[in-house]
Amino acid sequence: MKQQRIERAAIEGFELEYEVQGAGEPVVLVHAGIFSDFFRPLWEEPALSRYRVVSYHRIGCAGSSRLPGPVSIAQEAQHCRALMRHLGIDRAHVVGHSNSGNLVLQLALDAPEAVHSLVLQEPALMAVPSAQTARAFLATALQRYAAGDKGGAIDTFLQGTCGPGYRAVLDQALPGAFDQYVADADTFFRQQLPATQQWSFNREDASRITQPVLAVIGAKSKGLSPIWNERQEMLLAWLPNVEPFVLPNATHLLHVENPHGMAQALDAFFVHHSISTAS
Repeated sequence: MKQQRIERAAIEGFELEYEVQGAGEPVVLVHAGIFSDFFRPLWEEPALSRYRVVSYHRIGCAGSSRLPGPVSIAQEAQHCRALMRHLGIDRAHVVGHSNSGNLVLQLALDAPEAVHSLVLQEPALMAVPSAQTARAFLATALQRYAAGDKGGAIDTFLQGTCGPGYRAVLDQALPGAFDQYVADADTFFRQQLPATQQWSFNREDASRITQPVLAVIGAKSKGLSPIWNERQEMLLAWLPNVEPFVLPNATHLLHVENPHGMAQALDAFFVHHSISTAS
């Protein structure tokens, strides 16, 4: 897997690590939670070679700055917009996975002019019927974290979201990534998880997002927990300009498990909703 050049951007008094690859219409990838290199498998895919692809490490992840105290979803959306400005990107296709799906929805609400299209990969929407019961594993993860077992806490969380077989897939696609996630556990449990639980998104908010949206769900996710179907159905019912996509052979790991299928779907969606055609 080829190595990209990691650069740093000074953003509002702190620094974000980022990488840029290619030229063409800009695509901004926002990784899930502390899972800083989850998009790495997509960088190898020829289907995305026609785009200027930006990936960055969210605040408190990998080598990006840490911030004390709470950090809200809205603040992280501002970070994303600030990085886009730093890179001279006025408008982009924006991709968010899991709780970064929430982040990019907030970005579309706060800076609609900056978001040409959205790809929502199983966003962490809490206003669904099984949000509490299907997330019972979070209590165990939090207990392990409080006891100082950061590795056990991250493992519990990933088993709950991605299924019991996640580790073999992760280690093959992203060797050493799990250790980085454990190193960033404080960011997840002290900042990101509370921010996700406190974030509000309702039907009225959704009605304001008129950009084209691709709502992605993993084919295997549908059988792991009812929450994934509920979240997908909510997106399809609430968003005015949305189309669904089921990624074959994938759980919540999505592009980590099936990067080729995900890259092809992204390319087809971006071509159909081209920035250059719209302008």
